[in-house]
Amino acid sequence: MRRIMGVMLIIMLAMVAGCASDKFAEPDPQQAVVKFLRAVEQGKRTDLAHYLDFPAFIGRSDRDITLSDTIRTFANPEQILDDFSKGGLTYTRWMGMQRVVGKGEIMGDSALVEVSFVSKESGTQYYNKWGLRRYGDMWKIYSFGVLRPEEE
Repeated sequence: MRRIMGVMLIIMLAMVAGCASDKFAEPDPQQAVVKFLRAVEQGKRTDLAHYLDFPAFIGRSDRDITLSDTIRTFANPEQILDDFSKGGLTYTRWMGMQRVVGKGEIMGDSALVEVSFVSKESGTQYYNKWGLRRYGDMWKIYSFGVLRPEEE
């Protein structure tokens, strides 16, 4: 009887382990963006790392993601996480605006998701199309596609 109970316990544990999924796996790129923004807002650095395609941001000097004219270059993932964490420039600017996630468009293993930031003071809307890549069951952000209001 003990042996049967032990075998049943092992089978049940195996079934539970098999059903457990990666909490960051997300078939919908829009939901990945929503979860990323929630992680930024809540200061969850470890969660942020799961939604960012770090190699795409390291050493790149594109228009700044903080919606300013500043151009910054990141040398390592830690600098990127610092920027999205409380006290970071991007965190400070983004949390000072209303964030709206719009529709997404999937094209094979890549996607574009509309994200707008609206200034609470001026009402200016910054419209963006974030680029995401699929890695297995996960979507990772590789571009924030920040556009100035006049480029919309």
